[in-house]
Amino acid sequence: MTDHKFRFAAQLSKGPEGTATSWAEQARRVEDLGYSALLMPDHFGDQLAPVPALAAVAAATTTLRLGSLVFGNDYRHPFVLAKEAATLDVLSEGRLELSLGAGWMKTDYEEAGLTYDTPRVRVERFEEAVQVLQGLMRTDGPFSFDGDYYQVHEHSLLPRPVQLPGPPLIIGGGGKRVLSFAARHADIVSINANLRDGTGGPETAPNMSPERTREKVAWVKEAAGSRFDDLELNAHIGFVMITDDASGIVEAMAPHFGIEAGDALHVPGVLLGTLDEMIEELQWRRHEYGITYWSIESDSWEDLAPVVSKLAGT
Repeated sequence: MTDHKFRFAAQLSKGPEGTATSWAEQARRVEDLGYSALLMPDHFGDQLAPVPALAAVAAATTTLRLGSLVFGNDYRHPFVLAKEAATLDVLSEGRLELSLGAGWMKTDYEEAGLTYDTPRVRVERFEEAVQVLQGLMRTDGPFSFDGDYYQVHEHSLLPRPVQLPGPPLIIGGGGKRVLSFAARHADIVSINANLRDGTGGPETAPNMSPERTREKVAWVKEAAGSRFDDLELNAHIGFVMITDDASGIVEAMAPHFGIEAGDALHVPGVLLGTLDEMIEELQWRRHEYGITYWSIESDSWEDLAPVVSKLAGT
């Protein structure tokens, strides 16, 4: 069992009324309810652009951490993202959680006219980008990098981030290569479904089973070696239902995951039951998976406030 305490993030993309005021008020509400962070997706659909929106969150709050889960590398050049991230860390007085992913949603690429390269190429480019990003953020002086995809020539990043040696790095993934890389380079590893098909549709459900989740955590542990105990494991809860009949729901849900109904209760992306049952389930997941940092989807974060209040910091 991990010694890490529970943390929770609200995964939000815009204000409830679509205004600056409602975005700021929502951020303050997230903070008041005991959430550790407000995280944003990074896609081209109906959402605020993360960097300016996170700057607004920083201005509206005092203790809330902030970030994206996760910035998409193929439309976030690491040289530019490092500058933006350092600025966000300064404006938030050291509350940024910096993230990066290889990029996965095919429609983002299609609509932006970007080439949707093979998973291998996107991951290779992402691995270089992490080295550039971390090198710039964590080198107090000129930094250079000469890779196949990125080159940096004697650049000193200014302003310097407030957090030292830099904001904690989040890397999320669902495949062995990315999760192993995250284990060696990240501070927070987000355990996701494997999204290599680029759609995130129902076909990804079996990849979120308890068996697959244990396998992914094992990949992280093997690759991390002695630093594993220092890593914080994250996962995203996308479907929440407060109900007195969790058993009936998982009976219907289990076939989609290709698992037994009892195991369906333990799928990381799903949380079902009464509030007390949810608290027990998250404690079970900490013991079984080692996951303690949970991001909650935008339509559920307020409903789970009692769970957050009970578990956060324990």
